[in-house]
Amino acid sequence: MRSVTVGPRPGKDAVDPLLAEHPGTRLIVHGTDADLAAVLLRLLRRSALDTEIGYIPVARRSAVTACWGLPAAPAAAAVLARTGTARPVPLIRDDNGGVLAGRGEIGDIHGEAYCDAVRVFHGRIPKLVVDAGPGGVVVHRGRGVRAATGRAIQIGSTGATPVRDGVPYSREIRRWAWYRHTEPWHLVLHPT
Repeated sequence: MRSVTVGPRPGKDAVDPLLAEHPGTRLIVHGTDADLAAVLLRLLRRSALDTEIGYIPVARRSAVTACWGLPAAPAAAAVLARTGTARPVPLIRDDNGGVLAGRGEIGDIHGEAYCDAVRVFHGRIPKLVVDAGPGGVVVHRGRGVRAATGRAIQIGSTGATPVRDGVPYSREIRRWAWYRHTEPWHLVLHPT
């Protein structure tokens, strides 16, 4: 297997040449959840979501491994990434051009949010936690937050900063949405 080292959260200059040079080849991402999200964003923008993706997290605590039931131990994750079978899973996007591979959070938020038709909070809450999952968007129950799973969550606030896969968004927002894209991505989930 050929290995290529790129920097954290690889962008167009790092990922696109690999996709062009090796079309249809399984990619294995060894990095953080944010690194995986950066690769997924490039696949989305290049219309290459059918590319199989294996994931080896650098940290044992990874929202992606928890959401999808992947092994957290590097050796087991590497074996699965190389030899496992890929399955289509929902791709979660946001309305600001990003992708959520594992977990999104918005802390100390005052506003309102709906997951499909379910109001998950209204007022001020300490934290909203949203995961990518098999059902699409998964909203975690918390103080003042109702748990829900659906196609999308729409959030309105007086101002807050979303965090995607551990990376804070560049500015405060008043509106935000995470939603299931029309096409899935292909994650190596099951042993062969």
